[in-house]
Amino acid sequence: MKGMIKAADIQKIVEDCVANSDLFPVSVKVSKDNSIEVLVDSPAGIDLNQCAALSRAIESRLNRDVEDFELTVSSAGLDLPFQVLPQYLKYTGKTVEVLFKTGKKITATLTAADAESVTLEYAEMKKQPGDKRKKPVTVTETYTLNDIKTTKPVINF
Repeated sequence: MKGMIKAADIQKIVEDCVANSDLFPVSVKVSKDNSIEVLVDSPAGIDLNQCAALSRAIESRLNRDVEDFELTVSSAGLDLPFQVLPQYLKYTGKTVEVLFKTGKKITATLTAADAESVTLEYAEMKKQPGDKRKKPVTVTETYTLNDIKTTKPVINF
């Protein structure tokens, strides 16, 4: 009987493997058939060689005689929502799209982030006293992460 690999065990292995680098784990998933998916990132981005090296490091700590597994290591894609604080920190000063749990969506500059909240700066059309029509006004607001459904980077080509 082959063993079932636990995501928590893989998470610990990944954390050990990236401890002395600028890489950070974004997510670790293990399916019922021991298909392991590890997403990583770094402040400077990540390349194929880094993914391959991390894959080899993880695989060297697992025993195929005990459990059969499939391992995929890749970078957190630009189309995936942020999952961990280091992703928010990586995109500080950059444009992000935020979808709130209320359904409201804004495109803003991420100006700060911590474990509980993010600060966003964006233009909002507001009517000032004495104005005949609304004008764009820069708004800076802090939102709790609990209010946010997803945050993704906005890529401008």
